[in-house]
Amino acid sequence: MSIFTKVRNSLFGASQPRNPHSLENLKYLYGVLQRNATISDANRDLLTETLRSISEILIWGDQHDSSVFDYYLEQGLLAYFLDYMRQKNGRFICIQILQTLNILFENIRNETSLYYLLSNNYVNNIILHKFDFSDEEITAYYISFLKTLSLKLNKHSINFFYNERNNEFPLYVEAIKFFNHPETMVRIAVRTLTLNVYKVPDQTMHRFILDCTATEYFSNFVWFIRNHVLDFDNLIRNNRDINNRGQLISSLEEYLDHIHYLQDIFLLNVDSLNNVLKDQLMNRLLIPVYIFSLIKRDKFSRVKDPRIMLDQLSILFLVAEVFLVIHFRPVVEELADIILSADIETVEAIQHRYGEQISYSLPPTALEVCLAKYELNEEGDDNANDSEVSLKVVDINDEDERRQYEGERTRLRSASSANRQTIESNIKPKSLYVSNWTDDEKCRRSKNPMRLSDSQIANRPYFETLIKVLECNENDQLCFYALSVLLTMTTNPCIDSVILESVGLTVKSSDKSFYNVLLVDKLCDILQSATIRDSNIRIVTLSLAISLLKKLVYNEENKISYLSNHNMLRIDQARKQATEDLRQYYPQQELLLDMFEDEYRQTQLNPMRIEYLLKDSCMLFQPTTTPLSGVEFIKRLPSGDIERARRSIRVFFLIRALFLELNSTIETELPLTKPENLFKPNDKLDLNNSDLIACTVHMIERKDRRFLVIDQMQFILIEPDIKRVGWGIVKFCDLMQ
Repeated sequence: MSIFTKVRNSLFGASQPRNPHSLENLKYLYGVLQRNATISDANRDLLTETLRSISEILIWGDQHDSSVFDYYLEQGLLAYFLDYMRQKNGRFICIQILQTLNILFENIRNETSLYYLLSNNYVNNIILHKFDFSDEEITAYYISFLKTLSLKLNKHSINFFYNERNNEFPLYVEAIKFFNHPETMVRIAVRTLTLNVYKVPDQTMHRFILDCTATEYFSNFVWFIRNHVLDFDNLIRNNRDINNRGQLISSLEEYLDHIHYLQDIFLLNVDSLNNVLKDQLMNRLLIPVYIFSLIKRDKFSRVKDPRIMLDQLSILFLVAEVFLVIHFRPVVEELADIILSADIETVEAIQHRYGEQISYSLPPTALEVCLAKYELNEEGDDNANDSEVSLKVVDINDEDERRQYEGERTRLRSASSANRQTIESNIKPKSLYVSNWTDDEKCRRSKNPMRLSDSQIANRPYFETLIKVLECNENDQLCFYALSVLLTMTTNPCIDSVILESVGLTVKSSDKSFYNVLLVDKLCDILQSATIRDSNIRIVTLSLAISLLKKLVYNEENKISYLSNHNMLRIDQARKQATEDLRQYYPQQELLLDMFEDEYRQTQLNPMRIEYLLKDSCMLFQPTTTPLSGVEFIKRLPSGDIERARRSIRVFFLIRALFLELNSTIETELPLTKPENLFKPNDKLDLNNSDLIACTVHMIERKDRRFLVIDQMQFILIEPDIKRVGWGIVKFCDLMQ
């Protein structure tokens, strides 16, 4: 018998049922709660154990005995939980109750049992309880409890949380107050909860969110991302030590979490919410911060711009991640079209609109303030108790009361509808580009793709920036991220090919004859620069350049290259130069052949994927040469003759493969070691002209006599073939290197 059982028996003279999981034990524990209505030091441990035991019985009853929940509903056990929480010395019991409720709702599987627990509105009143959130432990358990509740949401259970009559949704409203909490796990839980709420197919609930919280929450969340981006940029500017990148890694991962959360919201396809989020994202972050930072502050001196400019390296990374992760057409199309198509006049108009209007440069009203105003307005119209949600019961047999209720409900819906229309009129997409294109305009652009000259490129400042940074003057950092932007933009499935083709980005076009000549010239420059001894172009940058070049000029389906003879000649020259560069290592490196085979195998086994490259924080640092930095070889410059030889081999492979593919030539020479020429186990081998060494193979339980065959490529162990003299059967083989 436990200590707690002895205490209970001695205090109350009652014997606890032997079966802990039974209705009788629940009744006994209910009696304990009745006799201990006030928390004290003497009964605190007793109540803690009682609450835990009650949750265990309810979980058991969910699977085995429905009468347990009948009794729970009859007695209203959660009312005791609420009473304990309201007592002054209830801090410890609050933690226990939140923990108990979390475990309880996590383990309830039966839908009817869940509805029993949610009835009588006790759960909403617990959510609205004024907890001491300065206590980290209480905050953690509270948010975990809310997240667990959100996992139970569906089109039926939502009615227990969202009160359409009073227009109240405490589960959602209380949770989003923690959207910018300093603790990462709390923020993640809030995001999970919001996604669980948004995906419930309930129009009235979505209307409440749109009318009361959407603009406020999304504007504050986007501003939270904006502040994080500024901190991230500051880290990149000031931290140049690649061996001290822990803080940058954390900041990068958090930014990726932000972007993926936005994409998760867009994927739910709730149009009204997506429009609000898109509006806030474009107006507060993507245009005034990302787009503006692509060009230098003094590029257009007439614009008075108090904004903080991000470093060009930072902004290229941030934009590349947006195109990689976000697949919501209104956002990525507008962003892509601004970057590719905006001329000087349009740039000045955008900068005037976003740079000088104070509404875009000042933070939004704090979410807590907005929600507090909303709650005050609700309380002004409601006679409910401050700490409880009021639920009015209407007698449907009373005609007058029913008519009064229906009239009030109609009035509330009309007001809500008018408010929603006002909001939606303010958030309709106002794209300067794609959304305003007519079908005729799209047709005209697709039929008349432009071949941009230098002067035309100069008239498109944002696109000009991407082209110019492809020049690897000091290092290839900016070039790498500019290529990443172009690749992620052109391969994003939600960007119309018409937008890309308007500037000769023919990635999605079957006819690539009108490819952007200036861009292809820059890519060929990168290829030729990569073959120069001591080049500052890393393998990853060369790989991205080749990938983009192929997408622009080569139709893989039909195996047709549209590359001009001039540029094909340049690629051939780069191939020959790469061959000459590699040839100089023949006499220097004894293991060159082994390195050659190994590097080829690595290129086949580990093709580069841009999503993994962009996630690597080491790419945000100045290119290093030392292997001690822990940076992968292809992401840094070579150190020493051996690594220079390895780099030359990789460059040779990449450019040679490109040349062969553009010429529709099948690879016949690599790998040097052909798998079909190698011996395999159980092959029969003619030993008449072979040198053999007798040996013994020691195994755990036996010893086997074998013969070692001297071979140039493989280590081979054979046993004589008893059926054919002078022949042997291969029992083990592997490559020597």
